[in-house]
Amino acid sequence: MYKLFFALVFKRMDPEQAHHLAFRWIRLIARVPVLRTFVAAALAPRHKELRTEALGLRMHGPFGLAAGFDKNAVAVDGMSMLGFDHIEIGTVTGEPQPGNPKKRLFRLVPDRALINRMGFNNEGSAAVSERLAARTPVFRTVVGVNIGKTKAVPEAEAVGDYVKSTERLARHADYLVVNVSSPNTPGLRNLQATEALRPLLSAVREAADRAVTDRRVPLLVKIAPDLADEDVDAVADLAVELGLDGIIATNTTIAREGLGLTADPSLVKETGGLSGAPLKARSLEVLRRLYARVGDRITLVGVGGIENAEDAWQRILAGATLVQGYSAFIYEGPFWGRAIHKGLAARLRTSPYTTLADAVGADVRKSV
Repeated sequence: MYKLFFALVFKRMDPEQAHHLAFRWIRLIARVPVLRTFVAAALAPRHKELRTEALGLRMHGPFGLAAGFDKNAVAVDGMSMLGFDHIEIGTVTGEPQPGNPKKRLFRLVPDRALINRMGFNNEGSAAVSERLAARTPVFRTVVGVNIGKTKAVPEAEAVGDYVKSTERLARHADYLVVNVSSPNTPGLRNLQATEALRPLLSAVREAADRAVTDRRVPLLVKIAPDLADEDVDAVADLAVELGLDGIIATNTTIAREGLGLTADPSLVKETGGLSGAPLKARSLEVLRRLYARVGDRITLVGVGGIENAEDAWQRILAGATLVQGYSAFIYEGPFWGRAIHKGLAARLRTSPYTTLADAVGADVRKSV
């Protein structure tokens, strides 16, 4: 039914307008006590065998919502109601910004992909911090906060901008993510170079520890699929050296060649980050490389091209303790999370592994 609705309604709308319309519906339903309980029972059934411990946190399962959907932390309960085991909000920047000019979001329907050049449009770390502080949770869920650089801040002053966001947001975050991999903020990806990344991550770690003294806020970094293999290795080594808690692999790609794209060439050539099914192979490759490098020393989060339970299962076997999705939600609709959980539970039952934790990285270990 959703696919019919998508074809008749959403597909005919501007993608960003469709996003805001769906977002309003989700938020509205989550405000109605009886209705949200009914929806959560239907769309977010719990599978005990999928319970996951990661980053020192307990979750109902491993499947979460990637950053980019809920930029301002306005629908945490609504997305949890739809079956996401953790919600990563953001990307949040130090100062509010409108993002890039519209039109800035494009659907590649035949490829089940999106191109976006949103440009970190968000209300800024002060406003998001206030919203999180005032939030009364309806559903128990893990909330990660993804932070990035304000566009107007020069690259040389990026560390201070990230620290500002950290000081405001760390106390409200179950975990923090340093985003240095979006292609839509000029110069941002330069911060992935280890000589720039080391002082940035160290400063954010220190700021989080100053801001939150009663617990340790886990810190992760999100990397691009476009990094060369030797740069993936360098980031992995740096993460271990600094005692980072995790790496998220991967963000969107600026690549277009070799992905088998069949959508209208005028859409394919739009600038911005490509996400969705075409990203699947490279994201999985980066994840395997990371796990082969770091093993169980840090937590890996697999994201990029995950469409179904089999994709999620393959990420777990490749080394991901947690998996995330976003683009496929646009195409699959509200029953997507339910299908992922049901499929993962079925695969675990028929696998040689007793728990999901046993399955993490199993394919990589076999190949070593």
